[in-house]
Amino acid sequence: MNDADLIVRIAARGDGVTADGRHAALAAPGDRLDASGAVHPGPHHAAPPCRHFPTCGGCQLQHVDDAAFADFATARIVGALHAQGLDAPEMRVPHISPPCTRRRASLRAERIGRRLLLGFNEAGSHRIVDLAECHVLRPELFALMVPLRGLLATLVRDRRAADVQMTLCDQGVDLLLGKVEVDGLGPTEALTDFARAHGLARLSIDDGYGPQARWEPDAATVTLGGVPVALPAGGFLQATADGEAALSAAVSEALGDAKTVADLFAGLGTFALPLSASVRVLAVEGARDAALALKSAAGRAGRPVFVEHRDLFRRPLDAKELGRFEAVALDPPRAGAKEQAAELVKADLARLAYVSCNPATFARDAKMLVDGGWRLEWIRPVGQFRWSTHIELAAAFTR
Repeated sequence: MNDADLIVRIAARGDGVTADGRHAALAAPGDRLDASGAVHPGPHHAAPPCRHFPTCGGCQLQHVDDAAFADFATARIVGALHAQGLDAPEMRVPHISPPCTRRRASLRAERIGRRLLLGFNEAGSHRIVDLAECHVLRPELFALMVPLRGLLATLVRDRRAADVQMTLCDQGVDLLLGKVEVDGLGPTEALTDFARAHGLARLSIDDGYGPQARWEPDAATVTLGGVPVALPAGGFLQATADGEAALSAAVSEALGDAKTVADLFAGLGTFALPLSASVRVLAVEGARDAALALKSAAGRAGRPVFVEHRDLFRRPLDAKELGRFEAVALDPPRAGAKEQAAELVKADLARLAYVSCNPATFARDAKMLVDGGWRLEWIRPVGQFRWSTHIELAAAFTR
């Protein structure tokens, strides 16, 4: 073997790549390939902790150590910037969430005869991996896996599938079941008994007409910046509490001493509510339920957060509206914020914090901003989805 056989990086989908451009599955930087293509582990090759790896599609990188995973997170972002012709700014040390800290998950269930499968899909497949262990989920979520199989076996027909969403909120686990049949007194009582026995915060059913709560002894909430906010069934929440804290700290640093901030794509107030302890915030959100929940929570807490329900893809804040603020925080979905970035280029602003869950669309928007006079100061990669190729980031722009 020679230097051409050395694995030098991890590609976007998790394959190892040699110095001469060959791809090898389950290879880590520092590994080597022999003439037959077999992988010889190097210093960054780790023993996967989970029996389901690599079949389960929930993780792609359990075979690499934390140092290699952090380098991968940074390289994904730098590569996306280079693809847009941008130089990388200061790249902060990546924040990687610890194992067993994921507080929300979307799973699939399928009944095959008397057996009920429950877990993530296999990579690139609709087949379900029936989870016997999981090293990313919070213990409170995984503890429901066995009893859930028993419940779902009574609600899902043979050869039919169901959707399962679990979110850990202030009161416990918020459980949302989709594509299940709950007809008659027996199944209804079974739901109530299950929710009570396992101390659920809420149990909702979505039969195709939106989530309907069947059990919610107290309003389900999530605390953001010290303020409890009503959590809509199936609502978005950052994947881990520590990841949320890392992103929030980065946003606060990027905004500096600004006293008036526009928080765009504000969600339930992940950034607006912590900021509102010392800053006046306009929070703009396109999802109606999230906007109403944030408005109500801020009002009860007496926080200076003014909420606007507005589709920022169709109607971004224009340059004049943006000019009323000292800084902007931006946290769009995976599609990015191309329309809003175009207005930010024209606005009289000095600071921008941009949080992204897609390095490619972030780099596209960053190119637009930099060409329009903004300067990309630093980026902090965030790996909330541990052992996954899904990378997030927080970035600071100034002008």
